[in-house]
Amino acid sequence: MRERLWAAILGITAAAAVLATAELIAIFVGPQSSPLFAMGSLAIDLAPLWLKEAMIALFNTGDKVALFVMLGIALLVVAAVAGILEMKRRYAGVLVLVVVTALSIIAVTTRAEASAVWALPTLLGMGAGILVMLRGRRLLAAWIEAAGSRTEVPAASNSTTAESLSRRSFVTFAALTSAAAVVVGVGARLMNASSAAVTAARSAIRLPKPAVPAPPVPAGAELDVQGITPLITPNDEFYRIDVALQVPRIESADWELKITGLVDHPFSITYDELLALPLEEHVTTIACVSNEVGGNLIGNATWLGYPIRDLLAKAGPAADADMVLSSGPDGFTAGTPIETLTDPKRAAILAVGMNGEPMPPEHGFPARMIVPGLFGYVSATKWITTIEVTRFADAEGYWTPRGWSALGPVKTASRIDTPRASQRVGAGTVPIAGVAWAQHTGIKRVEVQIDDGEWQEATLATPISDDTWVQWSLPWTAEPGSHTARVRATDKSGKTQTKTEAPPAPDGATGWHTVSFTV
Repeated sequence: MRERLWAAILGITAAAAVLATAELIAIFVGPQSSPLFAMGSLAIDLAPLWLKEAMIALFNTGDKVALFVMLGIALLVVAAVAGILEMKRRYAGVLVLVVVTALSIIAVTTRAEASAVWALPTLLGMGAGILVMLRGRRLLAAWIEAAGSRTEVPAASNSTTAESLSRRSFVTFAALTSAAAVVVGVGARLMNASSAAVTAARSAIRLPKPAVPAPPVPAGAELDVQGITPLITPNDEFYRIDVALQVPRIESADWELKITGLVDHPFSITYDELLALPLEEHVTTIACVSNEVGGNLIGNATWLGYPIRDLLAKAGPAADADMVLSSGPDGFTAGTPIETLTDPKRAAILAVGMNGEPMPPEHGFPARMIVPGLFGYVSATKWITTIEVTRFADAEGYWTPRGWSALGPVKTASRIDTPRASQRVGAGTVPIAGVAWAQHTGIKRVEVQIDDGEWQEATLATPISDDTWVQWSLPWTAEPGSHTARVRATDKSGKTQTKTEAPPAPDGATGWHTVSFTV
């Protein structure tokens, strides 16, 4: 039994050497060439729709952390098995390393914008892992032979016999190799993740004043109700849902957007050229299609950017083009109706600023798309580098072949922020309050039902625009006991959100948000 344990430790040590070496080499090749992140991205790409929904439902914005935990556990198991196999049959564990490396190379080299050189960190990591595996096997085999048994490694001894010397050699080798792998691997990962040059360059950016500033927030737009969602979502609280396991680090000086496809005049634009254009500022609410009824995968911010319709006008789209396929370095693509992007009444922008600062890296620096009225999976491409004018008949966005609708208009919805589910509140006048949204259509009315009673119309705050959510509140005289409140909204087109409950897939969740609480 002890022999298997030490053999498993050998396999884990070899795997640590693989990852540490790969992360170190990735500093010079590029952060995106990290095999661990590439394998994670491949897992996201290949995962069935039901599993993606379950991950987001269970872990919300922590889905990537959960994925890394599961990948880590899987890696430990495979590495331990490789070590045990190596001790049973020479080169069996090495073969496992080679197979896993081959899968990693496929994952790395099939990422967006990948090149053949991206395989180098994984290949060199495999070489280091094989060396550790072979050297460790010899040391462990010597210990087993000195102990006079191939089925059990004896307990530690302070004697200076051949057995204790061989034991010390193996333990020292495994400990020092593991420690070095942790130090090198963690250090390299931090360097790959932080990219000091990008951070410094972003900090030095001074965004120009908008040629078209956002209108002042009207009086009465934000209700004074404790527990209600802020009207403007702070950057560090804004939801993040994307397919990038590590945030792409792109220097603004290296960034370039290409407008191509079915256009008369394809062209490229740099970051400095973009900032020199007459930028517009808009307050816009955006939402993720994975948002459950009552969920928080939605936010409202002040965005600074340039109208996408003007970029497309310069390129001259073909008359039969009906879709724009936007993409970035993370492998994500979004298929957006061209009529939405060219609508002069819709503030669809290529955004460079968020709430008064350059776009945060995790939200798309240097630039991203913001399109009112469409779910993010068909419009909100982060770290955008390509806009391809095409047709829905000829191309698909990232999520469409994975079971989601090709078109993603945001549905009229509402949410109760306070009281929270299962909360205990005091008797007396209690505000029931929250937010409602119907981007680019606007909210006309919000109604609240308490304990299956009559629907009561809530008071709406003054909306910033039809492209933003609106706060609402209903004062209620609370009586002791258990109570249930539900909410529904009606948009300016006269459509009231449906009571029918439906999951997020394929085009957004439906149903009335309901909370139960105690007075």
